[in-house]
Amino acid sequence: MLQKFNEKNANLIVNINGRLVHRDEAGVSPLDSVVQGGDAVWEGLRLYNGRIFRLNEHLDRLRSSALALAFTQIPTHDEITEQIKRTLQANQMTDGVHIRLTLTRGVKITSGMDPRLNQGGPTLIVLAEHKPPVYGKTGLSLITSSVRRFPPDCLDPKIHHNNLIQSILAKIEANVAGADDALMLDTRGFVAETNATHVFIVDRGEVTTPRTVACPEGITRAVVLEICRQHAIPHCERDLSLTEVYRADELFCTGTMGELVSITRVDGRMIGNGQPGPMTRRLSELFAKRTKSEGVQVV
Repeated sequence: MLQKFNEKNANLIVNINGRLVHRDEAGVSPLDSVVQGGDAVWEGLRLYNGRIFRLNEHLDRLRSSALALAFTQIPTHDEITEQIKRTLQANQMTDGVHIRLTLTRGVKITSGMDPRLNQGGPTLIVLAEHKPPVYGKTGLSLITSSVRRFPPDCLDPKIHHNNLIQSILAKIEANVAGADDALMLDTRGFVAETNATHVFIVDRGEVTTPRTVACPEGITRAVVLEICRQHAIPHCERDLSLTEVYRADELFCTGTMGELVSITRVDGRMIGNGQPGPMTRRLSELFAKRTKSEGVQVV
């Protein structure tokens, strides 16, 4: 699964601290914290027919992550939403758009790790791209990565930070193996997530996902659990072993970038009958109904 360049994105207008510039003219200072040490937090948003799905939940998570990293200044939800609106308007975007928000600790007075060198406030980057869900619907293949997800006592996954080296290393392993993505375990050997998405199994009609011990508090993940509660679909959150993944009736992943997508092969083993299963299809349809009717109007 390799994303391709979309010609519609050739002349994007990017927003950096309120300054709207062509993508080729956009720049971040070499003294910015995101360049110096990956010292930033981020969110991925999706625009559906002029509305951003679960915008407030995403902004809550962004703020929570920034607070955990002791950012001294954090833009308000209204301030960030205004910059998103300006960016979408500048690009004349209304639908089929993925938005990447990045909030860095800002520019340092000199290079170095110490956050006290940041004295000018944060940097807010709004990147909006024409981008439909990135995964196909026929089913993904995964391999299990050798790279483990950190537990909270190493680096709490509830901080949605820009240090994505674990994910990149796992993705490299998937690429080399000819798989779409990599399944990642925690330090105890239980399933955490993939390098890019949360994971659910379906076993005898019950939908199960790992606890948020070594994976972030996913927005799409939470919506799927809400749907299960609303429609009386049996579900739970608990530790999952690889054996349970291999023998599952269905397996799917969730995320803002790709929505809900079936996984049909893991480590060379076919999951179920090798096709997207009925529960995955049902949940995908119910999720699509939500995105068509819910969201914060921004366009």
